[in-house]
Amino acid sequence: MTSINATGTLTARQLRLCAVAALEARGDLERLSPAIDAALDEGVTVAELKEALSQLYAYTGFPRSLNALGVLSRVIEQRTARGAAVPEGEPWTRPALWDDAAAALATGTEVQTRLSGQPFDYKFCPQNDYYLKAHLFGDIFAGSALSEADRELVTVSALSALEGVAPQLAAHKAGAVNMGNTPEAVDELCRWLSGQGLTAADGAAAALNGAWPQGQPNTAYEQYFTGNSYLAPMGAVTNVTFEPGCRNNWHIHHGAVQVLICVSGRGWYQEWGKPAVALVPGVVIAIPAEVKHWHGAARDSWMQHLTYMTDVHDGSSNEWLEPVDDTTYAAVK
Repeated sequence: MTSINATGTLTARQLRLCAVAALEARGDLERLSPAIDAALDEGVTVAELKEALSQLYAYTGFPRSLNALGVLSRVIEQRTARGAAVPEGEPWTRPALWDDAAAALATGTEVQTRLSGQPFDYKFCPQNDYYLKAHLFGDIFAGSALSEADRELVTVSALSALEGVAPQLAAHKAGAVNMGNTPEAVDELCRWLSGQGLTAADGAAAALNGAWPQGQPNTAYEQYFTGNSYLAPMGAVTNVTFEPGCRNNWHIHHGAVQVLICVSGRGWYQEWGKPAVALVPGVVIAIPAEVKHWHGAARDSWMQHLTYMTDVHDGSSNEWLEPVDDTTYAAVK
């Protein structure tokens, strides 16, 4: 985890707490331990971490919540052994709401309405509707260790780290604003999480902390790229990582065929005069010699592809041409 400074509207304390939430959701216990240690150094309290990790069981499941709480316990033991401070925070007290089911339902319904911006009734599954209102937004939100604003930042962070939850993430990003955060703070959080390689929907987790190495900044060819790219030589192939919106210039391979194998994220390949082809994991493109083309990431996703040259003839070369302008790039779909 890189060093953190307070920027924009979020504090370093909030970012540390959110990093813990994202790593809990990913089930990345190896990185979670130092993240919790750093959070405690930044002033996040044990009470706040317990509250956040307990809340997240409703979004990520009991196994990951319990595993993360186990990591927290071990970090506290290690800090105590080495004489490091352990900021406990306010003592936990049992919320009175837990002893009144009707009040929990009423309070949770009110909290859910404020968070959603409107009443929400899940009539298709009444039991799920009750759990959401009485338990999640009633019982769990009754804890006093976290503010409603910070609770929603924790939720947004966890959902950002999960795949296949785009509707819930969008709803909670709006909910984070409704519960007291600014839109700028929520956007800043999502950008920061992506830069840390903690987000799933935009491919950052796979590109920056996944199975394929990110490599080093592509300085040798940066003049032929819009945006930042990275190269990781892997013997006979090279892994190329593109940040969101990054693409290379139009170019031609003379006397050789280039093969692309997309391994993570989402992107595009396009030949001159033809529709763009989506690049997603598993897609293989064999680019014929003498064909003008470009390839790169989608505007909202990192992308990685392996590449190698085959059917190489004597005198083969690359001809770099003009950049892919914003109008052309925006038109791909």
